[in-house]
Amino acid sequence: SASGDLMIRNIQLKHSGKYVCMVKTDVDSVASAADLIVRGSPGPPEHVKVDEVTDTTAQISWQEGTDNHSPVTTYTIQARTPFSVGWQRVTTVPDVIDGKTFTTTVVDLNPWVEYEFRVVASNKIGGGEPSLPSEKVRTEEAVPEIPPSEVSGGGGSRSELVITWDPIPEELQNGEGFGYVVAFRPFGTTTWIQTVVTSPDTPRYVFRNESILPFSPYEVKVGVYNNKGEGPFSSVTTVFSAEEEPSIAPSGVSATSLSSSVIEVSWTAIPWKMSSGRLLGYEVRYWNNGGKEESSNRVKAAGNETSIRITGLKSNLAYYTAVRAYNSAGAGPFSATVNATTKKTPPSQPPGNVVWNVTDSRVILSWEEVRAMENESEVIGYKVLYRTSSQTSMNVLNTDKTTAELYLQFHEDYIIEVKATSDGGDGTSSDQILIPRLASMDARGSGASVLNIFSVSSFLPTIFFLTLNSVL
Repeated sequence: SASGDLMIRNIQLKHSGKYVCMVKTDVDSVASAADLIVRGSPGPPEHVKVDEVTDTTAQISWQEGTDNHSPVTTYTIQARTPFSVGWQRVTTVPDVIDGKTFTTTVVDLNPWVEYEFRVVASNKIGGGEPSLPSEKVRTEEAVPEIPPSEVSGGGGSRSELVITWDPIPEELQNGEGFGYVVAFRPFGTTTWIQTVVTSPDTPRYVFRNESILPFSPYEVKVGVYNNKGEGPFSSVTTVFSAEEEPSIAPSGVSATSLSSSVIEVSWTAIPWKMSSGRLLGYEVRYWNNGGKEESSNRVKAAGNETSIRITGLKSNLAYYTAVRAYNSAGAGPFSATVNATTKKTPPSQPPGNVVWNVTDSRVILSWEEVRAMENESEVIGYKVLYRTSSQTSMNVLNTDKTTAELYLQFHEDYIIEVKATSDGGDGTSSDQILIPRLASMDARGSGASVLNIFSVSSFLPTIFFLTLNSVL
C-alpha cells in the first residue's frame, strides 16, 4: 500500500511464515524480512486410550497435538455412554490437568456401563477441536447403590397387598442379575416378610393371602440386588391392603321418565364403614325390552351421588335398570330391577301463523294450536323465546294458551320464536320473527311479512310502516 503497510484480512494459521519487503529503483534495491507467527487454539490431542478401569474409575492417556504457536495450558476429558445425551465433561483427578500432563484418572463413573472418552486441549486463544474417541470400555460390576423411588401401592382385589415402585434405569443397575427385594409387614409388627422380584423392569408386586384383612396398613420397603450382592432399601412407607368390595345392594331404586330420551334413576346410599375402604361410587346398568340383560349399557355416578340421568334413549320404549356400588376392590351385588318407559317424541309440527301486534312497549303474540300426531306426546303448553339482536341466549315465557304478552324495551331489534312443549320435550320452533326497534309506535305483522318487508325497507322507516300496514 502507499503507506507501506501490509494488511491480511481473515488471517489463518497457514498465513504464518517469512515475509520480505523489497524496495527497487533503477539503480539499486533494498530488502527487509520479518517472520510472521499466527497463533490459534490447539489442534486435537492424539492416540487417546483407556489404560485401566475399575467399577467407578478409568485411567486415560493421550499424546499432544499441535499447539498452533500457543502452548497448551489445560486439558479436559469428556465421556459418552449409551444413556447420555451427547458428550459430557467428567470429573478427573487432578481436577485441573495442566498442559504438560498427558494422563489422568476419571472418577465418579457408573459401574457396568460402556464408556467412550475424548480429550480437548485449551490455550490462551481458546479451546481446540476434540480428539477422536477412545475405544469403548465397560466399567466393572459393583453392588447397586440406589434403591427404587416412589414406593407406593394399594388397591387390588380382596386379600391382596399391591406394592409399586419406579424401576431402576439400566445405567444404575451396576451389574448383571439385577432385581428387587420387596419387604413388608403389618403395621405394628416386628418381623419383615421378604420376597425377590427378578425382573429389573418390573414396577409392582402383589402379595395374595386369605389372612390379609381389608384396607389394613402395612409397612413397606423395596431394596435392590445384583450378582455382586444386595444394595440399600428405600425408606419405609405405609401401604393399605385391598379394600373389601361392597357386600350389599342399594335399596329404594326407582326410575322415572323425564322425556322421550331421558330417564332418571335414583337410589338410597348403602351404609359404608371406612374400615372397608373408600366407596368410589355406583354403577347403573340399563337395557330396553328388546335387548338382553347381559349386553346392557352402564353409566357411573360418584360415591356421594344418589341419582343419575341416562340420556340418548329411544322414545316410547320400556327401559330396565339396576344399580350396584363399587370401589377399587370391585363391585357389589345389583339391586332389584326397576323400569320406566320413555315418553313419546315431542310434536314435530311448529306453531303456525304467528302474528304479532305492538302497542307502546307491549307485544301481543298469537299462533295456531299445535296438534300432536298419534305417535307424539300431547301438547301441554307453549314456550315463547325472545332476545334482542345483541344477546346470545333466549329469554323464555311459558304459557298454556295460544297467545302471549311481552313487555319489551324497543331500543334494539327483537327476535322471537314459539314452540310447543310436551312430556316428551320441546317441539319444533316456529320461524324466527324479527320485530324492529322502530316498532315502538303501533305496528303489527306476522313472521313471513315482517322478514320480507324489513329486509327491503329497514333504512326507510316511513315507507316501512306504510308498506307494513298496507300489506296487512
